[in-house]
Amino acid sequence: QVQLVESGGGLVQAGGSLRLSCAASGRTFSSAFMRWFRQAPGKEREFVAVITSSGSTVYADSVKGRFTISRDDAKKTVYLQMNSLLPEDTAVYYCYQRTFSNGQMEAEYWGQGTQVTVSS
Repeated sequence: QVQLVESGGGLVQAGGSLRLSCAASGRTFSSAFMRWFRQAPGKEREFVAVITSSGSTVYADSVKGRFTISRDDAKKTVYLQMNSLLPEDTAVYYCYQRTFSNGQMEAEYWGQGTQVTVSS
């Protein structure tokens, strides 16, 4: 069983920065791809960033160059450093993890979300 707990959200002015954290339980963290998603009011949940078990990263075009995803396997934590924040970054941010058994996806896990509000 995996539990994901996000923290670090808050209210920030446009141009400011926040760092989100997602603390994971379970024994599969170090081999897992970890992802961040976000959902703004009235919009579909959208992909933000992913980091692989080896540290490779992919970002949504909307955040590329401004956000950085990283991980600390010893702490079983994934981070999202958000710089140059824009009002359109306002959303609830979620971390996400899949687990696998015998090479097949077993389950999906979402954190509870943390609110990020960027004022203009």
